Amino acid sequence: MQGLPVRLRILWPGLLISGVVASAAMFVSEHQHAPVMLLALLLGMALNFLTESAGGAASRTAAGIDFTARTVLRLGVALLGMRITFDQVLALGWHSILMVVLGVVLTILCGVVLARLMGFQMLFGILTGGAVAICGASAALALSAAMPAHPRKEQATLFTVIGVSALSTTAMVLYPTFTHVLQLAPVQAGAFIGGTIHDVAQVVGAGYSISQEAGDVATLVKLMRVSMLLPVIALVAVLARRHALSQGDDLGGTRLPLLPWFAVAFAILVGVHSTGWLPDIVVQTGQSASQWALVASMAAIGMKTHLKDLLEVGWKPVALMVAETAFLAVLFLGMLKLV
Repeated sequence: MQGLPVRLRILWPGLLISGVVASAAMFVSEHQHAPVMLLALLLGMALNFLTESAGGAASRTAAGIDFTARTVLRLGVALLGMRITFDQVLALGWHSILMVVLGVVLTILCGVVLARLMGFQMLFGILTGGAVAICGASAALALSAAMPAHPRKEQATLFTVIGVSALSTTAMVLYPTFTHVLQLAPVQAGAFIGGTIHDVAQVVGAGYSISQEAGDVATLVKLMRVSMLLPVIALVAVLARRHALSQGDDLGGTRLPLLPWFAVAFAILVGVHSTGWLPDIVVQTGQSASQWALVASMAAIGMKTHLKDLLEVGWKPVALMVAETAFLAVLFLGMLKLV
């Protein structure tokens, strides 16, 4: 462990600036009610000069920013397990569980099919479809962390986060009115909100704007969607292994694990949290740490990206995410009508 102090000295400038940007994003989000992930991304992009090389040498903050964008991100995903218990999932009833599972699976399949039709790789369809189907920006970051390295991976992740945040905010504004026009009962309205809006914060905002009952149902359905993150990460890990083998890539002589360590940690934390043995202060600390880690990693990813890279994306990814969002809304509404 002799090299640990040296490693910390290399990493701390980047870790510190990522933490500062995360703090600023969370402060603005709390006071202006804006999506915190999107704010962290934009603030990070404004500071992308911190990762640029000067005179052929990397900046002092580059190593820590890269560490935050990778390792701290994975830690934040693992700690998401502190937000879910088995009892919360079972409380939904089998009809709701079936609707959530079908919604997630079919939306991801829709994303894959549309992505291939538009000329994108299958993994990009899983990334965007998973972000739409599961839990927005958090899912995008988690799925990206499980995917193999690719020159345009961070660009794809950034675009997905921006798109899903914008669509989630739009849905938060429009969907409550939509449920009123359709004359959905509070339970149905809550199930629709929780089953279709991407980010947790927007689900809570939209659900409780309808009624207390709708908000409670929306939150539970949303937590069920979040719990789908683990099997989808497992699927991505398997596909990443197959993709690497098909490309003849031995990943430097290493092998991709059957399941990423942060997915295993996520599952363990869900199980431990479900026992009820953990004190509330531990659960709250874990949830806060997860939020901080994800926001800081989003800021770090922003600092590693240039705006011109996003402008080169074009209209097809936008159309893809809008189509996935519309597909999920129509699908969930249809399933609610059948129940």
